[in-house]
Amino acid sequence: QVQLVESGGGLVQAGGSLRLSCAASGRTFSIYIMGWFRQAPGKEREFVSAITRSVSSTYYADSVKGRFTISRDNAKNTVYLQMNSLKPEDTAVYYCAARSRATVRYDPDEYNYWGQGTQVTVSS
Repeated sequence: QVQLVESGGGLVQAGGSLRLSCAASGRTFSIYIMGWFRQAPGKEREFVSAITRSVSSTYYADSVKGRFTISRDNAKNTVYLQMNSLKPEDTAVYYCAARSRATVRYDPDEYNYWGQGTQVTVSS
């Protein structure tokens, strides 16, 4: 099993920044892809970003490209999501997810492990 714990959410004004962290523990050697998803009230969970373990290739949703940056520290088993130029439409619960296969997927059903989520609220 793998446990994921997110931190770093909060309330920020539009244009501001936040950094989310996701610490993984347990059978972390089984993780190939780490991702971030978000879910706003009344909406489906959507892909935000992902990073591979081996060469740290990164992937982003079009809505966050150029504003968000994903990174990882393998020694700490931690993934980060730096969010800049935040907009009110970025308001959501952000979830960290881990996938046990080496191919990146954007469907949340393709991820094996999930954190509890952290709230990000961007005020206008």
